[in-house]
Amino acid sequence: QVHLVESGGGLVQPGGSLRLSCAASGSIFRINRMGYYRQAPGKQRELVAAITSGGSTSYADSVKGRFTISRDNAKNTVYLQMNSLKPEDTAVYYCNALIQPVGVFAGLDSWGQGTQVTVSS
Repeated sequence: QVHLVESGGGLVQPGGSLRLSCAASGSIFRINRMGYYRQAPGKQRELVAAITSGGSTSYADSVKGRFTISRDNAKNTVYLQMNSLKPEDTAVYYCNALIQPVGVFAGLDSWGQGTQVTVSS
């Protein structure tokens, strides 16, 4: 069994920064893609940023130039650095990873518990 544990959300003023972290634990053979989604009230969950095991990244147009995703493969951890935050970035942010457990041939789509990010003055 594998788990994703998130940290780093909170309340920040517009223009401020936050850093989210998400650590995977358990009997892990390999982690493929990792990423963050977000869901605002009344809206569908959307992909914010993703990173492959090789370090290739992709971003939603709304966060390009402001957010940076990175990962530490030795720590099985992904980070989302969020700068120049706007009120429209307010949402619950969910970590997501495709994890291949030891002894399992397929990857499991795993989710963190979610962390609230609120951008408000």
